[in-house]
Amino acid sequence: VQLQASGGGLVQAGGSLRLSCAASGRTFSSFAMGWFRQAPGKEREFVAVITWNGGSLRYAESVKGRFTISRDNAKNTVYLQMNSLKPEDTAVYYCAARGPGNVLATTTYDYWGQVTLVTVSS
Repeated sequence: VQLQASGGGLVQAGGSLRLSCAASGRTFSSFAMGWFRQAPGKEREFVAVITWNGGSLRYAESVKGRFTISRDNAKNTVYLQMNSLKPEDTAVYYCAARGPGNVLATTTYDYWGQVTLVTVSS
């Protein structure tokens, strides 16, 4: 499956952005979908994951209550709504796909997409 993330940009602290990740290739709806990020000088970290049917979600503690992951299987797209952004949210963001689709995994993903850059100014 091929994944393409978009929607990043420059935003002031307290602002919002919505990232999108469009999938093509194998059946999107069979995968759990995750978002990850990597800040400058830091390792990549888990942000959020959603199961194949959207029935279960999991978030990193650092984004809980501010970020919302969702998916539209008819459009082969997963979203990350990011509110109340902080400068420490500045990073490149990745989307990733993992089977089986009912597991809320934070590691070991099968497919990775290209990044989209999010910059939050103070």
